[in-house]
Amino acid sequence: MPLRFLTAGESHGPALTVIVEGLPAGLSVDRTAIDRDLRRRMGGYGRGGRMKIENDRVEVLGGVRHGRTLGSPVALLVRNVDHARWTEAMRIDGAPPTEEGAARRVTRPRPGHGDLAGALKYQTHDARDVLERASARETAARTAAGALARALLAALEVDVTSRTVAVADVVAPEVDDEGMTALLALPDDAPFRCASTEVCARMAAAVDAARQAGDSVGGVFEVLARGVPPGLGSHVHWDRRLDARLGGAFLSIPAVKAVSVGEGIEGAARRGSAQHDAIAYDPTGRRFVRPTNRAGGIEGGMSNGETVRVRGYLKPLSTLPRPLPSVDLVTKEGSEADVERTDTIPIVAAGVVGEAMTCLVLADEMLAKFGGDHVEELRRNLLGYRAALASF
Repeated sequence: MPLRFLTAGESHGPALTVIVEGLPAGLSVDRTAIDRDLRRRMGGYGRGGRMKIENDRVEVLGGVRHGRTLGSPVALLVRNVDHARWTEAMRIDGAPPTEEGAARRVTRPRPGHGDLAGALKYQTHDARDVLERASARETAARTAAGALARALLAALEVDVTSRTVAVADVVAPEVDDEGMTALLALPDDAPFRCASTEVCARMAAAVDAARQAGDSVGGVFEVLARGVPPGLGSHVHWDRRLDARLGGAFLSIPAVKAVSVGEGIEGAARRGSAQHDAIAYDPTGRRFVRPTNRAGGIEGGMSNGETVRVRGYLKPLSTLPRPLPSVDLVTKEGSEADVERTDTIPIVAAGVVGEAMTCLVLADEMLAKFGGDHVEELRRNLLGYRAALASF
């Protein structure tokens, strides 16, 4: 059975919910580990006021008994603490409030956001009907689902982490396998997922400058997955290619407008001899290796045994304290766009959500290739595959 998930809930509604189906039985579920990822998603330099309000914690409603999955769908819930101040605006029953302040209508769409396109699509003059679900708040539910997938990958000796590649024009140095180990050791409250204190200070200065100007700023994050066996994904159909699946997963993250696998973007300006990774053989480890990893661990739509590396390019957020010109949905008169609570840049959060989406895709691919109704059966199948590769 494929691993799939479905989220529900609005940004200021009572809660976010997610159902994850396809996890094998016997997987250890640690709620504190899920809460840790939820806290990490809320952190990072450049976040806004809402992160001071919410205190995300997961509630497990089904699919787990005595700390282990049952093989049935797992249901998770993350309550929105801020809903207490939005009960009138977001109530389920009854007519909308007539008082403008209680209704919290949004009629002046924000350039760069889904407000206008969604209002036209769903025939509403109140863009709150759209933005409540389009909000990146939904990614808290994905993060919780991703934490379950992370636990499955950890049981199969796959590590997943993220790093901040760039904030505005401040770029962090590249990292090797040793650098990934340093990233895994970073404290959860690190302002950026970057091991260089000098680069972090420059990134913070770029964020401060944008905040003081009433503006937002973009950036780049990278997710790294170490320990992925060769052969996940397939070349035989477009929708089974691992890079295509990861690319779609990253582009589903709000504000991500471009994706690069390995050095895909840089490679477009190179010759093939300077881009492709030479192949060598390690007789001690009895495996094929690459001295470089410009392909990002994926060739021909399949993992090749190197660390999987995928970058997400985050546009500047579209809610600005100093709003851009817009047009009122009702009066059609020119005005400034509405202003909602926002961040200057959620680059660390984007990386954490990128980790979650990577974990969900890789866990699904592991289950598709190795199968198993119980996590130990899955592990045995993977070990058998690795043994076969060693004798190839």
